[in-house]
Amino acid sequence: MGAADMRVLLAHHEVRACIVRLARGEDRRDGEAVSSSFWPDAIVDFGIFAGSFDDYLAWVVPGSPAVLVTQHLLGQTHIELDGNTALAETHVTAYHRVDVGTEERDTVLGGRYLDRLEERDGQWRIAERTMLYDWSRDDGVSADWSQGLMGTPFSGDHFTGKATGDHSETFFGTGPFAIQK
Repeated sequence: MGAADMRVLLAHHEVRACIVRLARGEDRRDGEAVSSSFWPDAIVDFGIFAGSFDDYLAWVVPGSPAVLVTQHLLGQTHIELDGNTALAETHVTAYHRVDVGTEERDTVLGGRYLDRLEERDGQWRIAERTMLYDWSRDDGVSADWSQGLMGTPFSGDHFTGKATGDHSETFFGTGPFAIQK
């Protein structure tokens, strides 16, 4: 494998790692992880929100208090490279638990992120993101985790996910296994 092939392989890996880091940052409402995935001059358009990176960051972190949990599951990413620019389309299925005031509801949507990434100073980050929506589904009233799973109580509070302060923060911590941002 030649040097050019290695550069392409490394670029594909770094582009995908950036997209994954962003999804985790959004789910954990981690401003540092989100910021490390975008260039400061980036623009985003989700159809329900469009603006500069600073406006986007203020929108997604801390996020709406009514959106209790999110989980972004990433599918395949198609990447096309042209020098220090990459175009990427990533399939996403996104779960949201939403407090509507009278109950919590589960909503799931499927779509694709269209990202234009740029490599600057050896780092790949998103310069522009557009969201395409393919489908959406309201799954109704959320499960009541206080009862455990399938009638069996959980042995501790750390088994259920939260947007912030869940067990993954303790699991990764700040040591050698801390999430690289």
